[in-house]
Amino acid sequence: MEDQSLEKKYNKYIIAVSIIVPLLVGILFAVKLKDFGIHVEPLSFLPPIYSATNGITAIVLIAAVIAVKNGKLKLHERLMTFAIALSLAFLGMYVAYHMTADSTKFGDVNHDGILDAVEKAKVGAIRYVYAFILITHIILSIVIIPFVLVTYVRALAQRFDKHRKIAKITFPLWLYVAVTGVIVYLMISPYYVY
Repeated sequence: MEDQSLEKKYNKYIIAVSIIVPLLVGILFAVKLKDFGIHVEPLSFLPPIYSATNGITAIVLIAAVIAVKNGKLKLHERLMTFAIALSLAFLGMYVAYHMTADSTKFGDVNHDGILDAVEKAKVGAIRYVYAFILITHIILSIVIIPFVLVTYVRALAQRFDKHRKIAKITFPLWLYVAVTGVIVYLMISPYYVY
């Protein structure tokens, strides 16, 4: 019964974090420090770093699954904790970058912030592929928050039967978010202003 009470104890925090984090990121994403008279050079070195963080997260997630399948439970636990830390680091860098830089438009070759007809024609239908990957990445990055937290708490509560059930959903979703984070960066990086 104590294990269930641990889950119940954390449920309100999971709900709160699952709502507050996306709202806060959305608000901070829209905030530009320059709009408040704070001059900060764009942190243009961050996108390749936070993209690499996504890639490392994907590798760590796969390593964690391999570890648990081989009965290395402590290694699995450490890898999953590391994956959460990497995701938090990504989030911090992502928000910091977007608070100091204008959003980059896919296909904006001349970096004027406007996608004209010539630029649209040049990138063609790949814009729709990019948009699909980006939109699914964003939506699932929000959806994954409660899944990760519930999965983690169930492991902490040693409710491994329930942990395994939800982990079968959490893992592919989280892996998709991590991998598509890298893909989105690789697709948009030619249009960044450095």
